[in-house]
Amino acid sequence: MKLNFPLLALALCSAAPVLADAPEILDVAIEKQGMDWQVSVTIRHPDSGWDHYADGWEVIDAKGKRLGYRELMHPHVDEQPFTRSLRNVMVPDGMREIYVRAHCSDGSWTAEPVAVAVPF
Repeated sequence: MKLNFPLLALALCSAAPVLADAPEILDVAIEKQGMDWQVSVTIRHPDSGWDHYADGWEVIDAKGKRLGYRELMHPHVDEQPFTRSLRNVMVPDGMREIYVRAHCSDGSWTAEPVAVAVPF
């Protein structure tokens, strides 16, 4: 039996799982509202439907402590990029920087959190 190596390689490549793109944070805005803060995050992600979409983002401090979490309740297939806000984020007095990272329904987080200066 003679094997056709280019055809075999193509078959193996097409059978391999496709790795999904991580959510990309394009912009973060932070605004003081009374004693708390509002954080608005713009994300781009190739949402394909309920099986794969950006499903949330979080605000953390430098040590990784969660300061707030925004759950995204549905795919944004036809709305890319999109911006969502989270109110009542408690940023401790004196903290000069927060970090934001996005989550995908496949269980992955953005590789590196985005650093955001806290205005004072």
